[in-house]
Amino acid sequence: MGGISIWQLLIIAVIVVLLFGTNKLRTLGSDLGASIKGFKKAIGDDNQPQQAQKTSSDADFETKNITEKQSVAQSETSESKNKEQV
Repeated sequence: MGGISIWQLLIIAVIVVLLFGTNKLRTLGSDLGASIKGFKKAIGDDNQPQQAQKTSSDADFETKNITEKQSVAQSETSESKNKEQV
């Protein structure tokens, strides 16, 4: 009694299509989609600078490759062996 049935929704949809036409509804839908996409992009752009600032101020350690770490470790162990032998 109080709800809207499927037939009532179909009648409303037919009336809307007759009033506005399919081209107008198509452009309205694409404009709505573009505005939602722009809104999501704007929200995403606001979060990225905060993350960039956070990562840049975390620590000032230098990044090294695994090969660099291994060569540094080998040189340190060879130096410590030389010191022990003396």
